[in-house]
Amino acid sequence: MNTIIAKAGVDDEHMYEQAAEILRSGGLVAFPTETVYGLGGDALNPDASHKIYSAKGRPSDNPLIVHIADTDSVYELAEYVSDDTKKLMEAFWPGPLTIILNKKAVVPHTTTGGLDTVAIRMPSHPVAMKLIKDSGVYIAAPSANLSGRPSPTTAHHVQQDMDGRIDMIIDGGAVGIGIESTIVDMTGDRPTILRPGYITPEMIKNIVGDVTIDPAITGMNNALRPKAPGMKYTHYAPKGELSIVEGERLVAAERIRSLVAEKRAQGYKTAILCDTENVGLYNDGVCENIYDAGSKKNEITVSAGLYSLLRTCDDIGAQYIYSESFEEGDMGYAIMNRLIKAAGHRIIKC
Repeated sequence: MNTIIAKAGVDDEHMYEQAAEILRSGGLVAFPTETVYGLGGDALNPDASHKIYSAKGRPSDNPLIVHIADTDSVYELAEYVSDDTKKLMEAFWPGPLTIILNKKAVVPHTTTGGLDTVAIRMPSHPVAMKLIKDSGVYIAAPSANLSGRPSPTTAHHVQQDMDGRIDMIIDGGAVGIGIESTIVDMTGDRPTILRPGYITPEMIKNIVGDVTIDPAITGMNNALRPKAPGMKYTHYAPKGELSIVEGERLVAAERIRSLVAEKRAQGYKTAILCDTENVGLYNDGVCENIYDAGSKKNEITVSAGLYSLLRTCDDIGAQYIYSESFEEGDMGYAIMNRLIKAAGHRIIKC
């Protein structure tokens, strides 16, 4: 398959017409959203969903998120929309919040991972919104990467994983947020967060009053049937072994320097991900490939660059990667959720 690479902003109308026709005919198009790049197919076409799973190498019990362009679409896809759900839609859509509801029969089980619920989101990225509107289909779209790999935040990342596997990639530049949407389950007695993201638990609580966090977020249960993307399988992982080193700033840095010295003495290539303010702590002549992962004081700088840095570690062939913890602040919980999964829950406590 020859994958078409099209840059948004160049002959836009022709590009959108071409992408829309691909989607309507059951093909796959990768496109930018405000969170990460998505791999889109017609959400109501079982064959398109099968193609998504195949292109990604994704387990078929891992649900896909359905992207819509207006709130009226929710009522066509979901059996019931509660008042609290309407409040969340009004507060956070379009934007990085996915809502899980009980599905109508029109949504195939191939899209929902065999579940009777459907995950729905209205993205705010203009390319995503126009693509949904122009195609006239609801777009099922997980992140546009091979399953288990770091999610793509640029079209180049998508091309690395998907070139020759899908019909088209729309290049809309680097995304803004850099980690996937928050997912909240509205099918139970209380709103339950199944995946943390830019929309924090506190923000949701301010709208609906009561919210709980699914305990599966902090673990990796292979017996679990995932109700949302990212709940069961290893995700976001670089090829090298990633470890998170937690502890007081100077103590953690000393431990990382020691670990790097040990691995380099054994002939391995290493990399370090650290806070902007800590870069100087590793300029000791021993450490190599020291990457500024952003500032805890400005968390969006961490989330926006995290997956790109993990891919950079792959590009340089890093065999052992050591990351500081980024658990502080409103988005720290979501950032650490991704880092911990990428590390396979490998945490070194000082």
